[in-house]
Amino acid sequence: MGVHDFRDLVAWQLSYELKCEVFAFTASGAASKDFKYRDQIRDSSASAPRNIAEGFGRFRPREFARYLEFARASLIETQNHLIDGRDRGYLDLALYSRLFNLARSAGKVTTTLLLSKQRQASQTSSTDRRAPTKRTP
Repeated sequence: MGVHDFRDLVAWQLSYELKCEVFAFTASGAASKDFKYRDQIRDSSASAPRNIAEGFGRFRPREFARYLEFARASLIETQNHLIDGRDRGYLDLALYSRLFNLARSAGKVTTTLLLSKQRQASQTSSTDRRAPTKRTP
């Protein structure tokens, strides 16, 4: 059974769940009033599933891997924003732990997929570089 849609990817599913939770947490309370913080954490959390989806649509493993790199970086940025939010008192410990662990899980799965696509790209490019074989009539 193969993946036929970006929504089938566990990396996308976890990233999307994180995005939804971040949007919910920043919809009310102190975080909703800190516009700069709210916009930054929303943007970084929304960037990960967006880049995974776009990379999936690129078809080529090397291009897909590049978008997975962007997604991974956005997940790490989101972790940093969660730490900032905890330090500012926007998240209690339970919410912080849940969101941080979700971001970390999404990052691990995304990294595994990224490494797989990088290996696939290097195998594809090494077979493309082989010298053409002579054809005999």
